[in-house]
Amino acid sequence: MNAILSDRINAMEESATLAMAKKARELKSQGINIISLSLGEPDFKTPQHIQQAAKDAIDEGKYFSYPPVAGYQDLREAIAAKLRTENRIAEAKAENIVVSTGAKHSIANIFMCIVNEGDEVVIFSPYWVSYSEIIKLAGGVPVLIEGTLENNFKATAQQLEEAITEKTKAVIYSSPCNPTGSVFSKEELEAIAEVVKKRDNIVVIADEIYEKINFTGAHASIASFPGMFERTITVNGFSKGYAMTGWRVGYICAPVAIAKACEKLQGQFTSGGTGIAQRAALAGIVGDQAPTKEMEAAYLKRRDLVLDLLRDIPGIKTHVPEGAFYFFPDVTAFFGKTDGEMTIGTADDFCLYILKEAHVSLVTGEAFGAPNCVRLSYAASEEELKEALKNIKEAVLKLK
Repeated sequence: MNAILSDRINAMEESATLAMAKKARELKSQGINIISLSLGEPDFKTPQHIQQAAKDAIDEGKYFSYPPVAGYQDLREAIAAKLRTENRIAEAKAENIVVSTGAKHSIANIFMCIVNEGDEVVIFSPYWVSYSEIIKLAGGVPVLIEGTLENNFKATAQQLEEAITEKTKAVIYSSPCNPTGSVFSKEELEAIAEVVKKRDNIVVIADEIYEKINFTGAHASIASFPGMFERTITVNGFSKGYAMTGWRVGYICAPVAIAKACEKLQGQFTSGGTGIAQRAALAGIVGDQAPTKEMEAAYLKRRDLVLDLLRDIPGIKTHVPEGAFYFFPDVTAFFGKTDGEMTIGTADDFCLYILKEAHVSLVTGEAFGAPNCVRLSYAASEEELKEALKNIKEAVLKLK
């Protein structure tokens, strides 16, 4: 039946994070205790007041029909108000907002609406695994500019300047970053903005889904800078900061023409996101923010715990993440080593070895544009993290 499948789906890579999670589930089904540090999913429950809002919406019985394609008006207005007050994006209005079934859906909408065949999109690398595949699906060409461990995995404005060509259509980055946890400072983003403003018809896609998990105390939105609102599409959602991964609610704030295009596309593909989930999201954005702050504090505590444990493993090299809930250590010290049965040649091999020997699932950095690294999620309990890092240390000490 492969002959009947389209070239585009045959050419598409499977999501590495989901593939590793699937492999871990298969081992668990065989009775093997696997500690999963592969998925970017909060281990907290959705806050109670958000759950209650969903229950109330069901009881009201008003949200069972098709919702507006771009999202309920009151949710869009609340998102715009949040962006004006918290992110200092003064121009944000409800007309700029399109609510989708998660930030991933939002990003797919964007690239399908702005990319023509052969257009180039500059990606700050390491990058979230789906960026490049969605760009290619839209007919675009990913162009990577690479940050390294030595500069906290942050590519520079100068690198962006050098990567832009007459074919460049867009630039995309995440901050706080998945997979590295790095955070772009206001000054770094201002330098990027100055490069973009020199060109017409280039837009910046700012993925801010981890905004609420930022340990610097100073999140900066590039859309708030002078001259950048009409050149920026801000992507955000409720999955990470509100522990609502399964509710599937994301959104964009974009210039009106782009917002209308995304609404048009969404109207043909999916229509509006689930009404009950949107009512829950509204409660999240306008309601008590204390649970979100408590989760952020817990992540910071876990970050420090894992940092100490990683530094205690010979051969592991890491920076200090400033946000999100990931470490992205360099594991090249183990390349060429063996336990007598398996030889580590790549980060993929390292992840498979750790899964087999330590019963811990990680994700290869190859999928994020950094083949010397692996991604470790610390969105797990402190007990699981301690056990996982102990097991990893014991496993790597067997390599000679």
